[in-house]
Order: sequence, then C-alpha cells, then structure tokens
Amino acid sequence: MPLAATSDLLASAAADRRGLPAFNVITLEHAEAIAAGAEAAGTPVVLQLSQNAIAYRGGRLLPIARACAEIAAAARVPVSLHLDHCEDFDLLRAAPAAGFSSAMFDASALPHDENVKATAEAAAWAHRHGLHLEAELGRVGGKDGEPPLSAHAPGARTDPAEAARYVADTAVDALAVAVGSSHAMTSRTAALDLDLIGDLAAAVPVPLVLHGSSGVPDELLTAAVAAGMVKINIGTALNLAYTAAVREHLAAHPAATDPRKYLTAARDAMTRTVEQLSRVVADR
Repeated sequence: MPLAATSDLLASAAADRRGLPAFNVITLEHAEAIAAGAEAAGTPVVLQLSQNAIAYRGGRLLPIARACAEIAAAARVPVSLHLDHCEDFDLLRAAPAAGFSSAMFDASALPHDENVKATAEAAAWAHRHGLHLEAELGRVGGKDGEPPLSAHAPGARTDPAEAARYVADTAVDALAVAVGSSHAMTSRTAALDLDLIGDLAAAVPVPLVLHGSSGVPDELLTAAVAAGMVKINIGTALNLAYTAAVREHLAAHPAATDPRKYLTAARDAMTRTVEQLSRVVADR
C-alpha cells in the first residue's frame, strides 16, 4: 500500500485511545523487521530514521530513505516515514522529497527562548511543505536558579502549563515530554509518572510522544497509553535483539563468514521484538 501519513496514523490512534508504535531504523534489516513485525501484530507502524543514523551513512539521506519507503510500500499494514531527532535545518528541508511525512525537530539543547524560536521557525516551514512536526520539552530552567533539563535527563519532568505554552508558542503537531523514561536503556526498569502523563494529556492539545520506551516495562507502556501517551518510540530494544542474535549465532558457528546467516538471525529476532511490543502498545 502507499506510504501512510504519520499525522493520519496519530489521529486514528488518538481517536481509538491506543498507542502508535514507532521504531528506529539503523540497517536495512531493522526496516524489514519493523514492517514484518507490524504485519504479524496487525498494527500500523512508523519507521524512524534519526539524524544520527543518517550521519552513520555518510550523511546521505536518500539511499536509506528510499529503501525504507520501498519496504513501507510493500507492507500489508499502514507504514509512515519519520525523521527523528533532526537538529539540522538542511536535513529537515530534504525530508518531504525523500518520502517523510513527519519529523521531530530537536532544539532541546538550546536555551528555552532559543528552542522556542528555532522550533517555531521549523514548524512554520514544515507546515508550508506538508510535514507534521514533533518537538521535545523537558524542564524549563530559570526557577530558583535551576538549569534547563532535556526530556531524558535524570529527574527531568515536563510541567503541563509550560508544555501547553510551548505548543502554543511553536505550533508543533506533537510533543515529546519528560515523564521518567530515558534513551538507550538496556534494562526495562523505567518508572513512569502516570499522573503526570494524565495532566499533560489534559493540558496539551496535540498528541504526546514517549521517547526512550525500550526501558519501560510492558505493563507501564500499556498504562502510559491509557493515561494519554500516543506515539511510543522504541530503538534500543531492537538493537539488543539484533546484537544478541548475532552473538549467539557466531558463538554456535565460530567458522561462519556469510553475513546473511547471522543477519537473518538478527532480523528474525527484531521481528519478534517488534511484534511483541507493537501488540503491547496498540493493545492487540
């Protein structure tokens, strides 16, 4: 089927009060596994390419983006393409022509006023070019001399009133918030603030996004969606499955030299992970 639009998938998920799984792509095997796992779960899915993943490929967007678009178009479930954690305006400008219907513009490293200004400019450009724009807000600094914290700094929590002002000032279409998760967690021990998620969902008029979801236990992912989270971003869980499968295969076959053998094992392991987490997120 043709590429889906992330905005449509988000609207449908929000209306049904279910989560929309969004998985990060690094290799072609990631993209294939994400599509296959989503098909097995019967869920829509978002294929996400981060600025870092594109940098890994020498900064060349089109080869991996076109491969992802072809995989998405061949899938039996709706699949959209999303540019994740983009800090570079030039890369953002290249996204629509490469098949992306959404992007996350990350100005979280800037002081708050500069973050608002840059994100508002990015949102205005994105909307002129048919791109749905996500942004991120952790904790605004300045209170009692406290520094700003990114959405995934330990102890960061997003204030609902600040989040509502940020969305109004930037006109973004979705907001990633700090509620207790963290990027690159290899154990599922994150403790989410479900009451805060509910307060944010009530205060913020756009879909909420949970980054760093690999570290969140299944039951908390389900509870987070019930409390108001919509888009659930997952990356490290796939890398853990990939790496474990490769290690296991090479340990069992120390003379192996054909990468197709161990990459098949890696892809299959990621497919199982995608299916399981997609069912949890979409409640299926």
